[in-house]
Order: sequence, then C-alpha cells, then structure tokens
Amino acid sequence: MTRAELVARFMELYPELRTRLHGRLRSRELADEALSETWLRLSRGGDLGLVRDARAYLHRMAMNIAVDRRRAGARLASAADIDALLALPDGAPDPERAAAARLELRALEQAVAGLTARRRAILVSARLDGRSCQEIATEMGLSKRTVEMELRHALDHCADRLSALDRVGFVTSPSATSR
Repeated sequence: MTRAELVARFMELYPELRTRLHGRLRSRELADEALSETWLRLSRGGDLGLVRDARAYLHRMAMNIAVDRRRAGARLASAADIDALLALPDGAPDPERAAAARLELRALEQAVAGLTARRRAILVSARLDGRSCQEIATEMGLSKRTVEMELRHALDHCADRLSALDRVGFVTSPSATSR
C-alpha cells in the first residue's frame, strides 16, 4: 500500500477512528490530537513499509501517539499542583522573627560569656563539639559526675538568662505564640 493510498484510507476511516479512540481514551480532545498527529505523520515522506491492514495500522498508530502524549502530559505539573505549591507558606522567617532570633542569639552569647571558664569549656565541648561527658572528664582530669553537674549548671544558667528575656517580652517563645 502506498502512502497516498494510506492517507486516502485514513480520510475514509477518520470518523470511525475518532469514535474508537474517544471510547478507549475517554477524551475527545486527546483523540482529536492523536488523529491530527497521525495525519501529519502520514503526510510526511519516507518509507512506509508493508501495511496489510490499514484500519489496524492507523488505529495502532493513533493509539501510540495518544499514549505518548498522555505520558508527556503526566510529567507536567497541573494547574492545581502549581496553585498548591504557591499556597505553601514561605519558610524564611519574617523580619520580626529574624530580629527576635538575633536578640536571642546575643543573649545566649552573653549568657555563655558569663559562665566560668571551666563551665564554658564543658558546655562548648558537650554541645558544640558533641563530645560525651566521659571524654570531657578524661581530658580535663575531672570525674564524670563533676562534668555532668557543671554541664547542668551551665545549661541552667543559659536557660535562666533566655527566660529572663522572654519574661521582659523581648523574645516570644514558640509555645507562647501557639496559645
């Protein structure tokens, strides 16, 4: 069968192909797009190969095009997906929260500066360096219990200084805003 004969057969079978594709795809738009693309491909030059059953060949060609279009469409974000993404809250802190965080950081720095040298060293080793109380005790020549007590005192001291800021109203804790 020549390309011209296949194009002529396509035009004869167009209503039937459209009905069959619409039934299979459940989308008149997709069926029409697939048939338009089928006609474009048939209109191009090139070797056709052997076509025994024009109806089956044209139907399969249109179905393959429709499946390819559906796959391509599935990779794109829908309008609902885009709206949902735009509705997500911005993760960046607002200016008020950023200012409160800077104030809280300064207060923490001052609280750490107010510790004794030994408590400060234990706190930094434990919380910033991630070392265990036993490692700190061995390095400093102290008992593990002493390191644990000094760390507890350092943490309490820092917590007291930060809660004093909260009481004055300079820093709003997350639990206070959710009440």
